[in-house]
Amino acid sequence: MHTNPDPCSHGLWAASAPPAPEAPPLQGHHVVDVAIVGAGFTGLSAALHLAEGGASALVLEAMDIGFGGSGRNVGLINAGMWVMPSSLPAVLGPVHGERLLERLGHGPSVVFDLIARHGIACEAERNGTLHCAVGRAGWREIGARAREWQALGAPVELLDAATAARLTGTSAFTGALLDRRAGTLQPLAYARGLARAAQAAGAALHARSPVTGLRDEGTHWRLTTAQGATVDARWVLVATNAYSAPDGLWPGLDSEIVHLPYFNLATRPLGERERATILPQRQGAWDTHPVLSSFRLDAAGRLIFGSVGALHGAGHAIHRDWGRRALARLFPALRGIDFEHAWYGHIGMTRNALPRLHRLARNTWSFSGYNGRGIAPGTVFGRELARLVLGQQGEADMALPVTPVQAVPLRRVREAGYEIGARAMHLTHARW
Repeated sequence: MHTNPDPCSHGLWAASAPPAPEAPPLQGHHVVDVAIVGAGFTGLSAALHLAEGGASALVLEAMDIGFGGSGRNVGLINAGMWVMPSSLPAVLGPVHGERLLERLGHGPSVVFDLIARHGIACEAERNGTLHCAVGRAGWREIGARAREWQALGAPVELLDAATAARLTGTSAFTGALLDRRAGTLQPLAYARGLARAAQAAGAALHARSPVTGLRDEGTHWRLTTAQGATVDARWVLVATNAYSAPDGLWPGLDSEIVHLPYFNLATRPLGERERATILPQRQGAWDTHPVLSSFRLDAAGRLIFGSVGALHGAGHAIHRDWGRRALARLFPALRGIDFEHAWYGHIGMTRNALPRLHRLARNTWSFSGYNGRGIAPGTVFGRELARLVLGQQGEADMALPVTPVQAVPLRRVREAGYEIGARAMHLTHARW
């Protein structure tokens, strides 16, 4: 089994996840109904649902299962997207807007149901999430969000500053929005669990098998890997999202994504007294600050604290030092605590903060651009693609309208701005 030598790629998740299932590099020639490129939440969910629906599915992953954002993120299972619920019908139109609200609103339930049905060991906890308000502007934001979700019948509750302090363990926030649909999990463990479930259902998984060639044979597509193995498939699903190759077979997918770096730092397991006051009900939390932060506990009681930034070069020391200062301000009892694990990855951001559905070619489809909401949307969109292939729904029934790939202007400038801005903020501020 390949071991990733970079300790800052998956950090705590690699150290605490169950082993990945065997997924040897592809060899020889194979004929299947569907070839799936990418073994993250979307690709693995698609493989599982396709196999359960009776289709033959083969997943090709350039690195390892869950190597991209699926194995690096915070592990918050959220409902909906970052944008306000009312924005979806306004941007996507009433049909797709309402449909996306409904399907992603139930997204956490889809995730938890899969975990229960397949016995996936991934530290899943459905205790809700807390969107914490920073200042008056943050309070207005979560108040508006609460009203919109409540109008749709969602089980969300607006909490005052005192209640937010009791549930978070800090008085730094002016309030919080509790979403009882949501929860947390160990993301790399979930990805590996989906992979095992897909294999048990009959799907084939092959890691270390980058796709380097693609040819339309008229009745099917022929995919070729770097090792010279080949796959003939009637359908191709591309599930590479923020880890799409800029010089790969579908470079447009990379061009429409702005990469937002995000890091996580994990403390030692907290003591019983610390856990009694810091997130005592074990919700996952994040704030409304433009350079947002997130914090949650894992199953062992480690506090995982994250924010925008990449742990490379000078950024490694800057972000880690900021984490110590910010944590001490939030939770004085943790002053002087160090971090046992540190890791980071990239969030795929789109211009309107909404995901995209593309028909890349004949029988070739992709979802991408999850904007920091990968777990539930990735799982749901993988199921959407499977249902499309299986004929259980048509293009008109998909959660999103089909749109052309559109490159983001000045993308590299924006990406540099994210990192430079995060370094400047974390170098000079402790935030609270």
